[in-house]
Amino acid sequence: MATSRINRRLHEAFELSLLFKTLFALSELISGLGVYLIPPGRVMDVARWITGRELLEDPNDFVASHLLDLAASYSIGTQQFWAIYLVGHAVIKLAVVTGLILRIRWTYPASIWVLFGFIAYQIERYIKTQSSMMIFLTLFDLVVIWLIWHEYKVMKADTAR
Repeated sequence: MATSRINRRLHEAFELSLLFKTLFALSELISGLGVYLIPPGRVMDVARWITGRELLEDPNDFVASHLLDLAASYSIGTQQFWAIYLVGHAVIKLAVVTGLILRIRWTYPASIWVLFGFIAYQIERYIKTQSSMMIFLTLFDLVVIWLIWHEYKVMKADTAR
């Protein structure tokens, strides 16, 4: 009885993690399309609009100056990289999540390998940027991997009966 309750809770956590992965993938897809459609020149216009008032008050403002520097270095190559990265990442994630939702057996181990690939990239990005977001995403992905593995084990046991 206790085992079935635990398995039910873990299944609910698994489904919730799929919901989060789906929402995040959709936001990446929309962001990637937005990045692709917005011309690099508009990025600089928006950065000027955002920082204009602050730079009038303090021409040496650290955040505003860095935002303008980032916008100035935003090129067509940068735009294409981020658009392809975001859309590609989203499509892969949506394909894997769809397979898991449909309970397609081979997508369980495949999704674990895909997530390990994402983790490797996130660790590499953390080493370069020290972004705490990369640590959060990695920890979340590790939990999702464990939930996928558990769900796969349960599915195999149910099929064997």
